[in-house]
Amino acid sequence: MIPARIEHLVRAGSPAATLADRFADAGHDLYLVGGSVRDALLDRMSPDLDYATDARPDEIEAIVRGWADTVFTVGARFGTVGAVTDGVTHEITTFRSEVYRDESRKPVVTFGDDLDTDLSRRDFAVNAMALRLRPEPEMIDPHGGLADLAAGVLRTPLDPGVSFGDDPLRMLRLFRFVSVLGFTPDPEAVAAVMAMRERLAIVSPERIRDEFVRLMVGDHVTEALEGLARSGLNEEFLPELAGLATLGDPLHRHKDVLAHTIAVVAKTPPEPIVRLAALFHDVGKPDTREFGRGTVTFHHHEVVGARMTRARMKALRFSNDEIDDVARLVYLHMRPHTFKMGWTDRAVRRYVRDAGPLLDRLNTLVRCDVTTRNPKRERAILRRIDELEERIADLREREELDAIRPPIDGNRVMAFLGIGPGPLVGEAMRMLLEHRLDEGPYSEDEALGLLRSWAGERGIEVSGE
Repeated sequence: MIPARIEHLVRAGSPAATLADRFADAGHDLYLVGGSVRDALLDRMSPDLDYATDARPDEIEAIVRGWADTVFTVGARFGTVGAVTDGVTHEITTFRSEVYRDESRKPVVTFGDDLDTDLSRRDFAVNAMALRLRPEPEMIDPHGGLADLAAGVLRTPLDPGVSFGDDPLRMLRLFRFVSVLGFTPDPEAVAAVMAMRERLAIVSPERIRDEFVRLMVGDHVTEALEGLARSGLNEEFLPELAGLATLGDPLHRHKDVLAHTIAVVAKTPPEPIVRLAALFHDVGKPDTREFGRGTVTFHHHEVVGARMTRARMKALRFSNDEIDDVARLVYLHMRPHTFKMGWTDRAVRRYVRDAGPLLDRLNTLVRCDVTTRNPKRERAILRRIDELEERIADLREREELDAIRPPIDGNRVMAFLGIGPGPLVGEAMRMLLEHRLDEGPYSEDEALGLLRSWAGERGIEVSGE
């Protein structure tokens, strides 16, 4: 018997059943495994299907050729061959086990011939179930995955020390599944993380980054980040966050800065750039804390935080564009709080210019940064942000606010001044841009008049008209 909700996976004519027939004709077994089975049982959409088989990679490739629209073998040396048909990706992997040895960053992959060993070496029991496709459909659940799925528990098939030793990234994956599925980690698994967390150091930064990004966009990110902090695992790849847990926030007396940070992350939409900016937005506070007369301040923590953000994201091998975007959001997140007396046109123009394409994300971050329990203070901050967005909308109607630039370009400047490329051109363009930011749109004739005066002050004889 198989659960009714996954019968569609094995019905005659389904992609999985058709593929299983091809493997059976070639003398091999084929099983749906892992996330494909788990997600189907949870009524979750799974865009790809994962399989396990006794066939070796070259045999898998031969079987799917002629059936699949596209075949990719980039993972063949690890036992995986991919096949795409009708827009669905089928990843077929030879029975195997993956084990990290000593201080190696790469696992040793060993191919096997039986499903039981393959399932025992998987990360969690809810991912260690298989669905036999031929000759008759059958659920195979040697490690109690169905029971764990019903209970919402994340438990390793083997002793967690063995499972996490095989692949230390599974310690981070534990909390990724907390975030994505909302499940509770088994206490023994958490205890193993606390005891073995330093072993995460042998995992490549790229693998850690990818797993962490998946964690950050989950619906239950609060529980996941709290779990990382309690276990201490965050200290192995995000040590900047550890200091926030003991740092009181004078604006949010009901929570420490880490708790405030997690609350901000949870309020943001599940989009990696915004959530990472929310996570890093206050990391500069420990290094900028100053004590005054009964007060604590964190002046310029956004500047220090942006620098720390860049360093950490670089260490985790994020792309330059991702690093630039997140660091810029961290750097700018305090900007709206500096205009407590209202927004002038000049201030709005500079805010929009500095935010650039990140404007909507920045406004979202600023709104989500309000976690105070003081209703009066919350209303005042949100009213200030409302005013800012109203001022932006008003200026957009009157000016080309999203394309703030002088009315002439560098070529026109060079022709007018009779000079070639060089620092003077950049200096002149910055002067013209500053006038645009301060005064709003102006004509080409006004720009040339400004340029003439600027050149005269520097003893430059204007040769162009």
